[in-house]
Amino acid sequence: MDDAFALLRLQVEWGADEAIDPDPIDRLRQVEAQPAPLPRLVQALPAAAEVPKTTPSERAMALAAQAGTLDELRGALSRFDGCALRDTASNLVFAEGNPASQTLIVGEPPGRDEDRGGHPFAGAEGQLLDQMLVSIGLTRGDLMLTPLLPWRPPGGRPPSPTEIALCLPFLHRLIVLLKPRRMVVFGAIAARALLPAAPNRRRGPRGWSDIRIPDMRESLPGLVLPGLPDLLKNPPLRRDAWAGLRLLRRTLDENPPER
Repeated sequence: MDDAFALLRLQVEWGADEAIDPDPIDRLRQVEAQPAPLPRLVQALPAAAEVPKTTPSERAMALAAQAGTLDELRGALSRFDGCALRDTASNLVFAEGNPASQTLIVGEPPGRDEDRGGHPFAGAEGQLLDQMLVSIGLTRGDLMLTPLLPWRPPGGRPPSPTEIALCLPFLHRLIVLLKPRRMVVFGAIAARALLPAAPNRRRGPRGWSDIRIPDMRESLPGLVLPGLPDLLKNPPLRRDAWAGLRLLRRTLDENPPER
């Protein structure tokens, strides 16, 4: 073994820097020339078609447009995962009331009581609304009621413009399915979302305004009233609300429901 290492060390000192094959190679023999391979024409394959990536807004519009009934619209909302509010809310708050009614009431985003029970206009705000309706001879059974958003923002904070934009296609589709003759909008947030230039509540009611809904040929008359939370905190605003309610009652009397 020592002799073998000594020979290896000697070869390294002599400049051997590669291993030698165990069988000798005759490098002088003639080698038949191999024909050069013909170049292969490689046909470029078409690029794989990219799967279209839709944004949450596009998914919301597509889901809403596919709904042909209120039940289907509620199911579409339940499946929609593009809005983070769904993950933080306790319940989906969907429209309730009389689908045959020609008057639709739209309120601000759900509060704590709505989120807890899954019904629109609940708690103290709902009780105030019931009293307001009774004062002009109406009940919930005479109307259709829905919140602006189907989910409560965390902690009751105001919804962001992005959250409103994501949920608005479902509200628009609800309006298209219901085909109301008029709308009553409570609160500045809902008013800004539905009317391009919402009336300033501090100036009092300004009559009916035009509300344009996508996929509807004609605009709808809309009446903007102060938000129910504001009415609870600031009783003087009820004067404006009462003026709006009288206008609603007069409009209903002048335009009886179609049979």
